[in-house]
Parts: sequence; C-alpha cells; structure tokens
Amino acid sequence: MNTREIAEKLSGKGLRVTPQRIAILGAVVKLNNHPTAEKIIEYIKKNHPNISVGTVYKVLDSFVENNLLKKVKTESGTMRYDPIQSSHHHLYCEESDRIEDYEDEQLDELINNYFAKKGIKDFKIENIQLQITGKFEK
Repeated sequence: MNTREIAEKLSGKGLRVTPQRIAILGAVVKLNNHPTAEKIIEYIKKNHPNISVGTVYKVLDSFVENNLLKKVKTESGTMRYDPIQSSHHHLYCEESDRIEDYEDEQLDELINNYFAKKGIKDFKIENIQLQITGKFEK
C-alpha cells in the first residue's frame, strides 16, 4: 500500500491526513506480521525520529476505533495490530510469537451453522474470529 492509498483510507474514515498517521499505518502494513506497538515505534523511529511514543499509541487507538486496524491479543497477553478488516482467523505459535492469518470458508460456514442451530439466548453474533494456538514446524 503506497502513501496515496493510505491517505485515501484515512480520509475515507473521516480522519485528517497527517504525516504521522501515514507513517504509522504504513508501518503496520509494511511490517505485515501483526506487529506490536513497540515494533511499530521501532520501525517508525528510523525515518521519523520526531514522532513521540504517545502519538503512536493514540493514533493506533484511533485506527482501531475507526476500523482501520484490529487488535489481536496473543496468549501471552501481548497486543498486536492487524490491518486486515475482513473476517479471518489467526494461527498463533506461542514458541515463536508468530501470528498468521487463516481463512477457511468451510470452517466459517460450519461455525455459523452451528450457532444458528444452537442460538445463544439474548445474544446476536456479529463476528466469529478464532485464534488457533499451536506450533509452526520448521
């Protein structure tokens, strides 16, 4: 995703297009591995040393609030950021702390059908997102 595309995403959500926001969203996309805020800061500081840590956290929160990013919490409690807004699942390896996106229409259909039959009293399911914990083999 280039700078123009990032700017369009920001303005499409009604957010002001600033160099800081472009740099932060660009970093999440470029890192492409569900980065932590710390990894995003580390990446940004190389080319934008004047962006404060507080600004990064505030911008990440606003991106989550405006559905530009999703938060993904690992089993160890670490918060990571995901730029993919479409429904998908995650494969998580505790050993390496690696997260991979996992899409499976058949699994989605199976889960949706299961809950449609079972129902949960007084609860409407809007999204089902699994985090499957395991180990990536070399």
